[in-house]
Amino acid sequence: MARETWLTGITTSGTPHIGNYVGAILPAVKASHDTTRDGFYFLADYHALIKNQDSARLIQSRKEIAASWLALGLNVDHVTFYRQSDVPEIMELTWMLTCLASKGLMNRAHAYKALVQANLEQGGDQADPDRGVTMGLFGYPILMAADILMFKATHVPVGRDQVQHLEMTRDVAQRFNHIYGEHLVLPEAVVDEDTAVLSGLDGRKMSKSYDNTIPLFESAKKLRKSVMRIVTNSQEPGEPKETEGNTVFELYSAFATPEQTAALAQAYADGIGWGDAKQQLFELLDGQLAEPRERYEHLMAHPEEVDAILATGASRARALSQPFLQELRHAVGISV
Repeated sequence: MARETWLTGITTSGTPHIGNYVGAILPAVKASHDTTRDGFYFLADYHALIKNQDSARLIQSRKEIAASWLALGLNVDHVTFYRQSDVPEIMELTWMLTCLASKGLMNRAHAYKALVQANLEQGGDQADPDRGVTMGLFGYPILMAADILMFKATHVPVGRDQVQHLEMTRDVAQRFNHIYGEHLVLPEAVVDEDTAVLSGLDGRKMSKSYDNTIPLFESAKKLRKSVMRIVTNSQEPGEPKETEGNTVFELYSAFATPEQTAALAQAYADGIGWGDAKQQLFELLDGQLAEPRERYEHLMAHPEEVDAILATGASRARALSQPFLQELRHAVGISV
């Protein structure tokens, strides 16, 4: 059986929060220690430009996200960890694929369709369906395809909303192979149906857009303050409380062992006060995040260490991307 190659992109937008940690970072970090397969992990900074034109914010986010993944134990001795922008071959492949991808295919992309629909609903008869649509947003799936195809990824972990993009990747890769010969590997989407989606401080899905997140590496003092802000009902201490639909219990169980979760569930039945329940959540989170927080703070204070790791990753990546791009240039007739 051929060796599998797994690829994970990390968009550099915003500060990582505990919802990112549970839903995406932790499973990916664990996978980076699986030496039976190859792994590529990249900071998708060109993708971030689609929605973020604040250069200072992009630079800061790139630092924070790289430091977070390293602090949490990404195995860079085994996997290749790099910045998308450090591998220029990806952009050249993007253009090759753009010349083959049909506009009709791009018209069907969920993000584009959603923005067009919103424009039509808001603008009435005089609506411009493409208001606010940049070519970056429109062509996002092609850049994603180049990220994947450049390193011959066989498996790409994605959320269900990204499955369509993997199908588009396969579509354009098949077209390339049909015209120029079998050069591109068709990837498979890997969807984890059990991926946790955590609630935020206000009970809605934890999201930067709702401003209801708990930052992953804020100080212990700030972490406790965030936990104490979680919205709960007005039940008094001594009243039995439901665990289902309760944000404090949901967050606790995402980090706790089965035994710890069972103990808190019993405490809920016995009428634990919300302040005590939140204190238990804080202590659990702080206990698990204290050590990686220390590593994170060190890396943020010494960005040259992060840059050196990313430079090594880029060197590994380009050792593969440069000869492969030459192969593709020859196939399309650019290089002879």
